[in-house]
Amino acid sequence: MEYNLGRTPLSWAAGEGHDEVVKLLLRCRNVNPNIADDDGRTPLLWAAERGHHRVVRLLLEHEDVNPNIPDDSDRTPLLCAAGEGHDEVVKLLLKCQNIQPDITNDICETPLWLAAERGHFGVVQLLLEREDVNPDIPDIMGQTSLSWAARKGHDEAVKLLLRSRNVNPNMTDEVGRTPLSWAAYEGHFEVVQLLIQHEDLNPNITDDYGQTPFWWAAWRGHDEIVNLLLKCQKVNPNMANHGGQRPLSWAAGRGDFGVVQLLLEREDVNPNIADISGRTPLLCAAGEGHDEIVKLLLKCGKVNPNITGWAGRTPLWRAADRGHFRVVQLLLEREDVDTNIPDNNGQTPLARAAAEGHDEVVKLLVKCQNIHPERTNIIRRKRHRWASRILKRAMNLLRARKSANPNAV
Repeated sequence: MEYNLGRTPLSWAAGEGHDEVVKLLLRCRNVNPNIADDDGRTPLLWAAERGHHRVVRLLLEHEDVNPNIPDDSDRTPLLCAAGEGHDEVVKLLLKCQNIQPDITNDICETPLWLAAERGHFGVVQLLLEREDVNPDIPDIMGQTSLSWAARKGHDEAVKLLLRSRNVNPNMTDEVGRTPLSWAAYEGHFEVVQLLIQHEDLNPNITDDYGQTPFWWAAWRGHDEIVNLLLKCQKVNPNMANHGGQRPLSWAAGRGDFGVVQLLLEREDVNPNIADISGRTPLLCAAGEGHDEIVKLLLKCGKVNPNITGWAGRTPLWRAADRGHFRVVQLLLEREDVDTNIPDNNGQTPLARAAAEGHDEVVKLLVKCQNIHPERTNIIRRKRHRWASRILKRAMNLLRARKSANPNAV
């Protein structure tokens, strides 16, 4: 006799955990313990998913029960029990001689994958004790059990998986990301720590965007993980992504003081390396007005403040163009800053500050002893007449300064 949803009395009793009723029903000679409901779910699957271990034991003792029958989503009783973290049920199912521990559902998830992704430590431990369990089976997205445990920050599950002799810590998913890449991206310090201690780990594997785990940690601003990875001698902190962006330039442009500070402490970090657009870390920070980072970079003896980027623009040019007064001030305190370098259009920092109407920056620039306002190139169009007037005021300020100096040339 079948009820609504195609469920038999045995299915209902098993799903509700009524073990005495299940025991009675199983004694019937004509009972079929494998009849599935409209969703393909057997009595064993119902009991396993809900953690009714007494019912599962009774069903498994029946000689006709098949523990590997999947439902319409290809989920077996073991996969359901593992996904819900039912240790006792998983233990009972694994004792079956004909159990298939690596069978996958319709999106290629194994029992170990589900347990690792959800952080069910006990289930992960039970499954890894089996020699026939493969921890590197990927899901439909190419991510393994280790990848998901690392991504979710389940450090105890990660620890167990890394102890497995046949686990590969460097397996990449469909976008080229490793378990370390995901852990660094999500900011899971303990997981990153566990992964970099594995002797086979390669911390410099790039994903499909050319980004390393270190790049992701720097991009996300995870200072502690950046510091941890920088202590790993195998980590290359200068690797650029496919867009030519490097961790230091990216952190400088975003205003991430902590990451910039940590990177500058490494002797092998070059603060003058430009990205694909020719932008150095100093140019990125100056253009965005991050004065504290500009100050930090200028204290680094290796920084060249006159390196030009796209269209021949210097850090001073960018800061003047955007009116970042404090950044301009910091740059002008350096004796080696050339205030007169024009861009590819012939416009100097003073010209740009004037063109954009940044009066205070203009005043700051004309106070420089080595400024040459005659080198400016204001485009003669009606909409730039006001800029010309500002520049004229700047030149008047400069003439007044020179006339007060008896030694002025």
